[in-house]
Amino acid sequence: MKTIRWGIIGCGDVTEVKSGPALQKARNSKLVAVMRRNSEKAKDYALRHGVPKWFDDADDLIHAPEVDAVYVATPPSSHMEYTVRAARACKPVYVEKPMARTFEECRAMIDACATASVPLFVAYYRRALPRFLRIKELLEAREIGEVRFVTVTLYQRPDQADLDPKNLPWRVTPEISGGGKFVDLASHMLDFLAYVLGPIEKAGGVASNQGKLYPAEDIVSGNFRFESGVQGIGVWCFTAFNQVDVTEIVGTKGKIAFATFDSSPVVLTTGNGREEFAMENPPHIQQPLIQTIVDELNGTGKSPSSGVTGSRTSWVMDQMLKRID
Repeated sequence: MKTIRWGIIGCGDVTEVKSGPALQKARNSKLVAVMRRNSEKAKDYALRHGVPKWFDDADDLIHAPEVDAVYVATPPSSHMEYTVRAARACKPVYVEKPMARTFEECRAMIDACATASVPLFVAYYRRALPRFLRIKELLEAREIGEVRFVTVTLYQRPDQADLDPKNLPWRVTPEISGGGKFVDLASHMLDFLAYVLGPIEKAGGVASNQGKLYPAEDIVSGNFRFESGVQGIGVWCFTAFNQVDVTEIVGTKGKIAFATFDSSPVVLTTGNGREEFAMENPPHIQQPLIQTIVDELNGTGKSPSSGVTGSRTSWVMDQMLKRID
């Protein structure tokens, strides 16, 4: 078994707990280099996390001989650029979600990696978390019979940072993120549903900016249909009075209800009553998915989240954002 030596491009907040330590703790995996354009911040990250090398230029990290694979953890606006650069250097790529700002950018990333014959993975880590795999098991065991439809509801209050128009977060700046919080958060929800119910073949929706707090949409209502014929509807609103996060998968014998962004119990309701499944997420939430990637790179497994599956999620969101009122 080979130890996969990782380099991170963009060692920001997401890498502090979710992914950076996971690259160090996964079996046959080692974090050997990090890069950030601010050299002092790159150096600080490397020192705090025990990483041997740091860079302030992405090409230096990509072409470093001790780096086997590249993790792109920058905002979406640079995902395509760095993925293409890494692919040209024949380095496998693991890229943060959403995979890119648009489906077209995703396709360019897939093509670059295919041309170089290197794998491409996307950080839709719920595909490997035990709590979500339990939902998959319940569906495969037909605990709710034949699935008929899905409802997704996510609404939140505005963040304090959203109220400063002169210093808005990148997640609500479309030229950086590809949209608003819908793109950031709904991507996880839609990707997981496609994982357990199969690809989404049709999607549409209406997006609006109701609160006028930032340039991006702040509400999206969407409808979608899976290749299996299962239908879905969803509402995502980010200027509401309260916080709600619930997805329901409804079948002929019952339903499964769960939250996507906390570890509250998964609830199974059938004619036999109500059953709860409580599972905490691991401390480094990307570690289970990273382990599948390391195993695939070593030829001993298969990761459930690829460039192809990640691009499909971006395509669905593109369809829902086509109509903006």
